[in-house]
Amino acid sequence: MIKTANKIIATFFYSGYFPFAPGTFGSLLAFGVWILLPDRIILKSILLLLSILLGIWSADQFSRDIGTNDPSIVVIDEVVGLWLTFYILELFFKPILIWYILGFIFFRLFDIIKPYPISVMEKIDGGLGIMLDDILAGIFAALILIVLNDI
Repeated sequence: MIKTANKIIATFFYSGYFPFAPGTFGSLLAFGVWILLPDRIILKSILLLLSILLGIWSADQFSRDIGTNDPSIVVIDEVVGLWLTFYILELFFKPILIWYILGFIFFRLFDIIKPYPISVMEKIDGGLGIMLDDILAGIFAALILIVLNDI
């Protein structure tokens, strides 16, 4: 039962098994979930914190179970990174749909390109390493959008 829970969380309800670009597909699913959430900062704070903690645990356990470090089917890291982008945006201003779309684009760019120091986080072993590069990509994406919003 615990292995099944790891798999569900790590692959974000099996979206990581999408046949091409599973990280982007998982991010798209995460986008839809976030947009449908009630606009309650406490709810989103709890969801994000639990997702980070469960993501580290499940990504670590699931990647060990299948014997691969940072497998592409693990997409909880993309989910958390994107949600962190949106969460930070909502702390600074009330975004409209275009800001969420831009957040998705910038997050995916930082996640794919992995500029320094994001690339360093990716080298950390286990679930923490799997999650940290996407968390940092989410922060970078949010910072870019906050600056753009102030221009």
